[in-house]
Amino acid sequence: MKRFSLFAALMVCFMGMSLPKAAAQSSAPYHTAFGLFLDLGNGGTYVGPHVKHFFSGNDAGQAMVLFGNDITILGVEYSYNKEIPDAKGLMWNLGIGPQAFFGDGETVFAIRPMAGLEFKVPQAPIAIGFDWRPAWAISDGSEFEAGRFGLSFKYTL
Repeated sequence: MKRFSLFAALMVCFMGMSLPKAAAQSSAPYHTAFGLFLDLGNGGTYVGPHVKHFFSGNDAGQAMVLFGNDITILGVEYSYNKEIPDAKGLMWNLGIGPQAFFGDGETVFAIRPMAGLEFKVPQAPIAIGFDWRPAWAISDGSEFEAGRFGLSFKYTL
């Protein structure tokens, strides 16, 4: 319950930051999206809900809570998103953010850079994303794992 409370507090702060900038969203492909996120690759596979919100035409933030292998992951990140010319609905993105891994009585903090593609289906409230998401543990011994990827399925608003 304590983990859920921490995640809920982060989500409220995260979404509250977007309120003053909501009018600047004219060129964003969507305002807010929520759905399912899969973190997979070397090591375990983690699945859970996530939300992505555009603060401006190119700047977005997302938050997620993932579960798997007796571990819970809480994460937030910033991403810069840019449409690919002549590819309607397709954009590339670069970002970074912190994540906390909870399991087996310990907590590990990590930095997660990401680079990926997202496709917003034209005239449908659906977006699909694929990211390369290496993980760099900054606690419990500084370990780097390059073979991690993200797959997201979102309903857009």
